[in-house]
Amino acid sequence: MSFNNLLKRNLLLLTALLIPFTFILSSCDDDDSAFPDPTVSNEPHVNNCILETIDTRYLWTNELTGNPNMNQNPDDFFHSLLSDDDRFSWLQENYEDLLNSLQGINKESGFEYVLYKEDDSNNVIAQILYVKPSSPAEAKGLKRGDVITHVNGLLMTTSNYQSVLGSIGDSFSITYRPLDIEQQAFDEPANASLTSVVYSENPNYLSKVIEVDGRKIGYYVYNFFSPGTDDQQNKYDQEMAQVFAGFKAKGITNLVIDFRFNSGGSEISANNLASLIAPNPDNKVFFRREFNSKVEHEILADPNAGEEFLYSRLKTKAENVGNNLGGKVYVLTSSRTASASELIINGLRPYMDVILIGDVTYGKNVGSISLYDEDDPRNTWGMQPIVLKVYNSQNQSEYGEGFTPDIQNKDNDVYLYPLGDVRENLLSVAIEQITGIPAVGRKAEIAGKELIGHSLDKKQRSFNLTVKDPRKIQ
Repeated sequence: MSFNNLLKRNLLLLTALLIPFTFILSSCDDDDSAFPDPTVSNEPHVNNCILETIDTRYLWTNELTGNPNMNQNPDDFFHSLLSDDDRFSWLQENYEDLLNSLQGINKESGFEYVLYKEDDSNNVIAQILYVKPSSPAEAKGLKRGDVITHVNGLLMTTSNYQSVLGSIGDSFSITYRPLDIEQQAFDEPANASLTSVVYSENPNYLSKVIEVDGRKIGYYVYNFFSPGTDDQQNKYDQEMAQVFAGFKAKGITNLVIDFRFNSGGSEISANNLASLIAPNPDNKVFFRREFNSKVEHEILADPNAGEEFLYSRLKTKAENVGNNLGGKVYVLTSSRTASASELIINGLRPYMDVILIGDVTYGKNVGSISLYDEDDPRNTWGMQPIVLKVYNSQNQSEYGEGFTPDIQNKDNDVYLYPLGDVRENLLSVAIEQITGIPAVGRKAEIAGKELIGHSLDKKQRSFNLTVKDPRKIQ
């Protein structure tokens, strides 16, 4: 088995390869005698592939020293090789779950939540951030702002919440306090029985035009970067373009992009979005790729690649609204705004003012490749090592600690207005910045509301920026 020449659906993070993957990835031993008996462990062979890839293509390959212990299980072996500077490389025991998650396909009940420690107690609450359309959660009437206290009859606390949430299966029950947003209060506790289904999420969650004081503000909630599954022919990217065509037709004067729940995804979709926003995007540099010195030398020496391969360039789009925005775009952020979302922020900054409102972003300016072998049923492992760093057209890349917003707001109000409501916390701040009119209906942040987790942390698509094999892209 060879990782590089058995990849029919290889994914690359942060870079769209325009040359065969064998150019970038080294070959592991193809000797079938590595598996003389189906009952024999394939871990040594997997470890050989891991070691060779880390040795040749890892961003910090120069730090690999000594004689690693090859007799470990793949996960332990992989992590034993990583640099102390690496927060992101990982190994996945079942690569199919990863591939589905990158396309927004997960087994779930259809809502995302944030976990808080309740004031003056050890209780933990899960507050719903958004509910997905046509999902079991929507069918049960759950909505943004509702607060979950119990799962399967168990009160969540700081000592048990991980195991309680980890025990959620195909069916489960919750106890929650429904939010009455107009009364600024929570109703009496209610119970709901939910099922987990294989759900395909559309990242284009919400778009609308808000008219305030003569301004037409385009508001777009985009929850992860994905062009759509293989058989959808870039359905989601086409829908994104339709959203901006609508914005353009209605003559928007300002644009607010909501990335609070967007922790990454496809670089192709990121380029698509940036090309719809940047003023006069025609062939401008979106970002530059930097590999380790060995890979970079191969790229520069290859006649089919060369220096131009290191650049991702913006494209001309008929739906582009950049020239209507007065040189500014407003981006709503959270601590889970990451990777592809941060690439948009960094890539657009040389061409316009990117005004951030919210919390400090996650901080990921490096990318990785996904490797798996779908032809050998005995090997389900997938490897995702960091292989490159990204820079914008001004050679800027120092956001490993995240972007600090221009207007900081942790967005932890106890009463959450619906997304798109002009009273909603961060949107109201953006409208105030655009119009100069004081925001209406916004509540002060609640002191001591300690964030301890997020449902996005468990999704394999989070904190990644991926593309499909570009040889298949027209």
